[in-house]
Amino acid sequence: MRAAPPSEASLRRDLIRFSRLCYERRLLVAMDGNLSVRLSDELVLCTQAGCHKGFVDDEHLVVVDMQGNKVRGSGSPTSEMAMHLAAYRVRPDLHAVVHAHPPMCVAFTVAGVSMARCVLPEVILTLGTVPTLPYETTGTTDLAELVGKAMVDYDAVMMDRHGAVCGGTSLLDAFCKLETMEHTANIMKWARDLGAMQEMEPREAVHLRSMGLKRYGGPPSAVAKADAPNADLPAACIDCSGCGSPTAAGLGAHAGFTVARLSHSPVVSQSRSALEHAVRVAVSEVLG
Repeated sequence: MRAAPPSEASLRRDLIRFSRLCYERRLLVAMDGNLSVRLSDELVLCTQAGCHKGFVDDEHLVVVDMQGNKVRGSGSPTSEMAMHLAAYRVRPDLHAVVHAHPPMCVAFTVAGVSMARCVLPEVILTLGTVPTLPYETTGTTDLAELVGKAMVDYDAVMMDRHGAVCGGTSLLDAFCKLETMEHTANIMKWARDLGAMQEMEPREAVHLRSMGLKRYGGPPSAVAKADAPNADLPAACIDCSGCGSPTAAGLGAHAGFTVARLSHSPVVSQSRSALEHAVRVAVSEVLG
C-alpha cells in the first residue's frame, strides 16, 4: 500500500527545521539562501524574502503556484523563486530545493577551481560530480534558466560566486546533498594544502558511479547512462590531469614560465665555496 503524502503541516515543520539547520551548520548567514518544498503538482511552499534562516518560523513561509504567484502567506516569496520553479519544471521527481552559500564551496568558485572531480567514493556513488555554472546576476531569469538546464543532469550544482542549489526527493535528501558538498570541498581544500589532491582511478570511479545510479538513483538522464562506458562522469574524471590544481577542463592553469638551474658541480659545494670566499674577503678587510 502506497504511503500517504506528507501533510502541509508536516512539510511546514520540515521547512522550518532545515532552514534553521542550514544556519546552524554555517551553510548560510544572515538573510542568505532560500528553501522550498512541493505541496502538490501546482503548489510550492517556500521561505519568505528577506528572512533570517536561523530564526525562521511559520509566519515566514509563503505558498506560491508554479508560475510564482503568491497564493497565501505574508510577505513576498524568495527573490530566487524562479530558480526553484525552474528546477521543479525540469525534474518532476524533485520534491525539495535548497539554495545556500556554503563557504568552502563558494571559495572554490571564487578561486576558479572546479569541484567536478572524482575524489571520494561516497560522493561518486550518491552525487557523481558537482559542476560550477557560469556567473549570472542573482535573482534573474537568466540565472533561473541556467540552473534549470543544469538540474536536468545533476542533483547539485554550484553557481559561480553565488552558492549551491541542491534538489532532492525530500528536504532531508536535498539538505544531505548540501552538507556532502561542503564536506567534500573541505576535504579537497585540506588535501591541496597538504600537497596534492589524488583522484580516484578512472575505472573505479566509473564502477562506483554506475553502481550508485542503480542503487540510489539520480536525475533520470543520469540513470539512463548507468551502463554507458563512462556512466555520466565528465572527462575530467576519466582523463588523468596529473596536477593538484585542476580547472573545469581537468588541467592546471598555465604558469607562463619555467625555472631551471644547470650546474657542472653540486649546488651545495658551490654555495660552500662562495661562503668560504666571502669569509676570506671579510677577514682580510678586518686585518687590513
